[in-house]
Amino acid sequence: MQEFVKSIILGTVQGITEWLPISSTAHLLLLDEFLNVNLGGRAKELFFVIIQLASVLAVVVLYFTTLNPFASSKGREEKRKTWQLLGKIVLATIPAGVIGLLIDDYVNTHLQRWTVIALALFSYGLLYIYLEKGPLGKAKRRIVSLDSLGWNDAFFLGLFQTLALIPGTSRSGSTILGGIILGLDRSIAAQFSFFMAIPVMAGASALKLYKLGFSYTKAELSIIAVGFVTAFVVSLLVVKAMIAYIKRKDFSVFGYYRLLLAVAMTSYFLIWA
Repeated sequence: MQEFVKSIILGTVQGITEWLPISSTAHLLLLDEFLNVNLGGRAKELFFVIIQLASVLAVVVLYFTTLNPFASSKGREEKRKTWQLLGKIVLATIPAGVIGLLIDDYVNTHLQRWTVIALALFSYGLLYIYLEKGPLGKAKRRIVSLDSLGWNDAFFLGLFQTLALIPGTSRSGSTILGGIILGLDRSIAAQFSFFMAIPVMAGASALKLYKLGFSYTKAELSIIAVGFVTAFVVSLLVVKAMIAYIKRKDFSVFGYYRLLLAVAMTSYFLIWA
């Protein structure tokens, strides 16, 4: 029962932090120091892959109609625009997909360190505050709907997403920062960020699943299943709340939070760990 509680907590944190620009990697790393879920090496790695996959599935469910070009409720023009949106998502996925395949092993071996994560947290925190409180944050938004998002914009957002390969930057954090710089309305930047996550995270998860294999005990699979369900449900709630929040507020609060988390992480690993 204790392991199921840990799985629920970790799934909850994944569901929250995956879609907020505050780095799920940083939070799960810290939590794992205190909530060391009782799984073998490969099973533990699979656990984190599966709860990430659950977060992606939540976005697919929430935006199924938006992303479905065959929806009977859509007219011909709406279906055409949906196909265009899917094309832009694919285009935005290419940079991170290609670079991710090339450097995945290097990232896992050399960059999955608390020092890299803390530095990324702090740097992005400063960037968020600067961009939101400076002239760029107050500038009129150039793109206020998904339809007005151009192919060039999608590609450049894909380039920004490659920054998320550095642990601690946050995938949504990288793409939303890029959206602000490119002149996207905050809610459009967040939505397109969610859409870009689907092929990237699903592809990365599939690759890791292939490498890890599927030979696990029933107890391990039960713990993983609990985390999956938790991450899925929490992600549904958080994605909705995130879109509602940024229609009224900016992202600077996440910048301040990242700074505090970077200080907390550094203090913990230097003093107590």
